[in-house]
Amino acid sequence: MNDQSLLFDLPGPRARRRERIGNAIGIVVLVALGAWVIVALAAKDQFTAARWAPFLTVSAWTDYLLPGLWATLRAAAVALVAAFVFGVVFGLGRLADARPVRWISTVVVEFFRAVPVLVLMLFFYFMFSQASFVPATSAAFWGVVTALTLYNGSVVAELVRSGIHSLPSGQREAALAIGLTPARSRRLIELPQALVAMMPAMISQLIVALKDTALGYIITYSELLAAGSLLGSAKANLIPSLIVTAVIFVALNFGMSWAAQRLADRLSRRTSEQMSTVTGIATAADVADVPTPALPVPPRPERSGRRPR
Repeated sequence: MNDQSLLFDLPGPRARRRERIGNAIGIVVLVALGAWVIVALAAKDQFTAARWAPFLTVSAWTDYLLPGLWATLRAAAVALVAAFVFGVVFGLGRLADARPVRWISTVVVEFFRAVPVLVLMLFFYFMFSQASFVPATSAAFWGVVTALTLYNGSVVAELVRSGIHSLPSGQREAALAIGLTPARSRRLIELPQALVAMMPAMISQLIVALKDTALGYIITYSELLAAGSLLGSAKANLIPSLIVTAVIFVALNFGMSWAAQRLADRLSRRTSEQMSTVTGIATAADVADVPTPALPVPPRPERSGRRPR
């Protein structure tokens, strides 16, 4: 039985036929919609050589697109690392035995999950703009990073908590049986498995964080979307500039998904090897503690005083 059959019943012949028909209809609709968009743009002279010629110049990339791409990658990288650390810490905090730690972690996670990212960006941008310890030129950058860290970190914290709760109780019992403390069991046994189990959802959230860097355009952060818009305004080719920007975002998201999936596969194999070792040690410990039952001794036959003739 595979994982797919555990989630839902496998479709029969009729259901598969309906799925093929539905997929074919969807493809036809998408192709027709794409053709209509292309025809409409062509009617507005958006595919002429003059519109796309600026992308063949070095200045379009060195002055606009590459600096915007670097700003997007820098903000996303800092925010993703900080969000992962934030999520692990507060995800484990929501599972802590101490009530104050659990309550504080719950309030923090639920609050920042409920506030929109744009509101957080605006708040921290104006706060850092007034703060003396943040340079005025870096206020937009730290506003984007802080907002993405708090929002996406709260989502990661909930994923960590849900992933640990979804593990079989035997994992924790096996870890405690070999002498690990509850904290070490949570950190060494349960957390790695939870991260591997929730990796698809985490990959999706990381992609959301990368795309949300485009909201920094509103607080004057010069990321990729802002750079594409400036290029379109300077060269009078706004729609081609946005198309190129969208293609770059798609390539970034695809590359990050591929890299994250490779990492998830490696972590899954490593975790499986570690858990097989832990299970073997726990089984050996259980066997060593079980006393070996004594074999029954057959009764000795009674000897009579007569000798056989």
